[in-house]
Amino acid sequence: TATFYMTTNKNLEIVMDMLQTMREDCEKLAAGDLHELMRCWEIIHRIWTVESHLRHIQFRKETRYPGFYYQADHPGQDDKNWFCFVNSKYDAKAGKWDVFKKDYIKLIP
Repeated sequence: TATFYMTTNKNLEIVMDMLQTMREDCEKLAAGDLHELMRCWEIIHRIWTVESHLRHIQFRKETRYPGFYYQADHPGQDDKNWFCFVNSKYDAKAGKWDVFKKDYIKLIP
């Protein structure tokens, strides 16, 4: 099913700011039992997952998945420059993300 969700770099920056607010709010989470504790950690992990995904979208200067989401700032698919994987690493000590390309290697002809 196509969503035709349209995003821009500015909108992604706004969402990143909102995620920081959510992360600050998570510092006030409390749990009355183990189930609630699990739910608290689930929320924190989802925020990390969303941030990672958004950073990948920001890094890729094209619309790779037409029908799912579109980047208004970078319409169209650019196989010449972006037929690759986008990976990332987070350095907890430095508090920095490293987002980078990895070559696509076709394993099965």
